[in-house]
Amino acid sequence: MMTARRAPRYPPRMCGRYVQTMPADAMRELFRTTGPLPNLAPSWNVAPTQSAPVVRRHPDTGERHLDPLRWGLRPRWAKAEKGAREPINARAETVATNGMFRDAYAKRRCLVPAVAFYEWKAEPGGKWPMAIAPRSGEAMAFAGIWESWRGEGDEIVRTFAIVTTEANESMRAVHDRMPVILAPGDWAEWLEGDDPAALMRPAPDDLLRFWPVGKAVNTPRNNGPELLAEHAPAPAESGGPNPA
Repeated sequence: MMTARRAPRYPPRMCGRYVQTMPADAMRELFRTTGPLPNLAPSWNVAPTQSAPVVRRHPDTGERHLDPLRWGLRPRWAKAEKGAREPINARAETVATNGMFRDAYAKRRCLVPAVAFYEWKAEPGGKWPMAIAPRSGEAMAFAGIWESWRGEGDEIVRTFAIVTTEANESMRAVHDRMPVILAPGDWAEWLEGDDPAALMRPAPDDLLRFWPVGKAVNTPRNNGPELLAEHAPAPAESGGPNPA
């Protein structure tokens, strides 16, 4: 049986942590999914190697399903369980051509529900975590791709990655990249379109709000609503390990 890998203490790249606290029945209504609902607890600190809900389109029926997949894409052609590269992000600029991602982009795109995400902003004494969420308070959907990998004993492991693009003007003050955030009117095109390359663009500059949070989010085992509480860095706190 496959064992979960230990998540890194700090997110290695953008986008490396996010928040998913929507109840399963609310996601079913929002994304119009059918079938069984995943039994996943809300998470204020979704980290690589963890399972999270993902919306996928059934290739035969066209129905949308909400399923738990592990974050960190493992291509179906990967030879072994251990030591396999499992990227958590795919760059919009190369997702259609990179050998790691192109088959999933062509055939297995998905929506990744989220209510916020984190990024680390460079401060004079180090990096400080920032929470980022829609100004409207509504949930969002990241563009994602997924894969299905068959291991020993015909065990099937389903994984996903989040597509990232260049940052918009607002995001650029924190990081030079951001997840592709799909507008609700673009969800069907991302799941069903032949080549939705035009959707992989930065979000509108006025979509998101930003606020500093505490360094507890740096550690994946910390998980609770307090992680989203505003916590402005004091001069003595701004140092420490670099998460990027």
